[in-house]
Amino acid sequence: MRAWLVDHPADVIDLFVYVVVLNLAIQYLPAVISETFTLSLLTAVLLKVTLELVLLLKGAVLARLRGATTRLARTTSALMLWVVAAGSKLVVLWLIDVAFAGSVSLGGFIPVTLLVVALLASRSAVRRLLDGTPRPD
Repeated sequence: MRAWLVDHPADVIDLFVYVVVLNLAIQYLPAVISETFTLSLLTAVLLKVTLELVLLLKGAVLARLRGATTRLARTTSALMLWVVAAGSKLVVLWLIDVAFAGSVSLGGFIPVTLLVVALLASRSAVRRLLDGTPRPD
């Protein structure tokens, strides 16, 4: 475990950023609820893993879109990108519901979308601040 932490400091920092942003959302948005800090920490871990997978999938779809040479391929790739963007929010809501059975709520589609945007923007800002160079998301 320690070796992984040493090899992946950005992921550890991301997790801390996610915990802070999530707990600010819990404090200021009535639709976002977590019964305990431990649950908010576990929610942040779940969000980190899920969003990393979504970013990988989004990257693959964007690569396919950029490489598309026909109108049908571009349209299909653009549709896939929309499905990934919208569907990922629904997947996050479903995972939270399954994992925490009502002890955590991220509201609905709009609050979780705003939360995900805030998480990714905060992560990017902190990485730029610490690295001095922007990272593609």
